[in-house]
Amino acid sequence: MKRVCFQLHINPAEADEYKLRHAAVWPEMLSALSEAGWTNYSLFLAPDGMLIGYLECEDFDRCLELMASTEVNVRWQASMSEFFVGLEGAPDEGMRPLEEVFHLN
Repeated sequence: MKRVCFQLHINPAEADEYKLRHAAVWPEMLSALSEAGWTNYSLFLAPDGMLIGYLECEDFDRCLELMASTEVNVRWQASMSEFFVGLEGAPDEGMRPLEEVFHLN
């Protein structure tokens, strides 16, 4: 299992709505993520809009491919794209893993 961490940015003025939408992620989106191999998936948001994502999976590129092939992901990304700044394309297309430099274990 590999650990993946990525960073994106949202408009901080939209943080409250962004958090509300993630408090009610569509059940079919949750199922699609699980079926595509995303485990231990978390998002962390800083007051300035910096968004850190973390997940564990076997193959991150494959997980992204599997999600991109689902209709629910296309709808979710379209509904969430308004929150992000500095991205071309859908939010999930901007997920670039950060290099892990230390892990305690």
